[in-house]
Amino acid sequence: MMDQVRLDKWLWAARLFKTRALAKKAIEGGKVHYDGERAKTSKQVAAGARLKVTQGWDTLEIEVLALSDQRRGADHARTLYTETPASRERREREAQNRKLAHQSMQAPPHRPDKKSRREIHRFQRQGFDD
Repeated sequence: MMDQVRLDKWLWAARLFKTRALAKKAIEGGKVHYDGERAKTSKQVAAGARLKVTQGWDTLEIEVLALSDQRRGADHARTLYTETPASRERREREAQNRKLAHQSMQAPPHRPDKKSRREIHRFQRQGFDD
């Protein structure tokens, strides 16, 4: 096992980011927190550290189990960290909420005809006349 690994390299090896450049960009953008604080790219990762990684809509809270600076298969990457149960539950709940919100948005049954478009434009103009 390794003694020290840079944070950007570990995130890449753990397959949380596709490239080291993306990992670096996320760290510099404040999307990665190391033990509750913003981290720098060159921060040395230690086993037992807690990371909070924001990716798109999801926020992962993980604990570092092992160190590696080589990117290997996904099965090996999963051995480098574990996600906290609370984080997993929150992610799944938020994903379900997003799915339900998307399903509830319905498209109109048909395109508006000429009369309907005139009514829409008239309604929109009323808001600007006030």
